[in-house]
Amino acid sequence: MKKALFIILLVLIIDQISKIYIKTHFRLNEHVLILGQDWARIHFTENKGAAWGVQLNKFLTFLSEEQAKIILTVFRLFAITGIGYWLYTSVKNNAKPIFIVAVSLIFAGALGNIIDSLLYGIIFDQSSYNYVATLFPEKGGYSSLFHGKVVDMLYFPMWEGDLPSWLGGGRFTFFNAIFNVADAAISIGVALLLLFNKQIFSKE
Repeated sequence: MKKALFIILLVLIIDQISKIYIKTHFRLNEHVLILGQDWARIHFTENKGAAWGVQLNKFLTFLSEEQAKIILTVFRLFAITGIGYWLYTSVKNNAKPIFIVAVSLIFAGALGNIIDSLLYGIIFDQSSYNYVATLFPEKGGYSSLFHGKVVDMLYFPMWEGDLPSWLGGGRFTFFNAIFNVADAAISIGVALLLLFNKQIFSKE
């Protein structure tokens, strides 16, 4: 359990420090190149919805944006509770180390994004294309509890160009998702479960 807690704390610290720095130093949509490479960028954006920016009210049109945001945040809280229990019982039952690492990464990533959704609306003011946000502003945050936006900043557009007509044509960017450290932790955790599923979920 100590090793699991170390992984969780490490991911959370890196995730939140990077988000707070970006939020308080970058204007919305501002970007810089990493080591001068156009395919590796720090690009500040905010995510109102779930993974990949999907918003629940776009599918359930009878919900307002505010209602969809609350439902999503409550769902995340239930999910993180389930993942936490899964991690606790796995440690208690002496699960294999790679499994503990994977679930710890998933838990930490989910918790990192929940912190944004729960608190960022009340501890930051609004970022814009012309304004850099302030932490703990005197006039209060840009929203209320449960209505914060998730901060994303890692962007790796490895290839951009025009597709041939036999592939549908049009402009295409390979890997155009903008994500954060928490998202990366979840992805790595899931990848470990898939890559080592035979060892993790052996008959024994």
